[in-house]
Amino acid sequence: MSDALREAQSRGLDLVEVAPTANPPVCKIVSLGKFRYDLSKHDKDKRPSGAKLKEIKFRVNIDEHDYLTKVRHGEEFLDRGNKVRVQLQFRGREMAHQEFGMQLMEKVKDDLSGMSQVEMEPKITGRNVTMTLAPLPANRRKRRFLPPVKDEADATADSPNGSDS
Repeated sequence: MSDALREAQSRGLDLVEVAPTANPPVCKIVSLGKFRYDLSKHDKDKRPSGAKLKEIKFRVNIDEHDYLTKVRHGEEFLDRGNKVRVQLQFRGREMAHQEFGMQLMEKVKDDLSGMSQVEMEPKITGRNVTMTLAPLPANRRKRRFLPPVKDEADATADSPNGSDS
């Protein structure tokens, strides 16, 4: 240990104990300031960043397939721990039937209920209806709309140079 301390002093650096519980203890010859800086950067990288807010936009007369695609995206966002803002836009005469928009928002809320809880209820502001969903804890999430998985057999049959040639 004293040899290492002398070596560090001769180089103008510090002797830093990295693993004190190891047998024998592990030390490094480094600049203490640089070592602390690296540790703080390492801790910062480990820290989870706050939940991001993702947005899904709907229209009142959305097709069923488009609706399912957007709900799948919403599930994916929630599964990654992000909050989701669901926005419904009215255009032109659609404003006369706002009840259809509220029905669609209730449907979205029900479809994503296995993955989220409502943070902000659907609220009409101008020509939009907005609702915010927060993800449930990871152990309580249940996905309903998994993305379609393509079978390997289907993939080889659909390929242009399949085995039929």
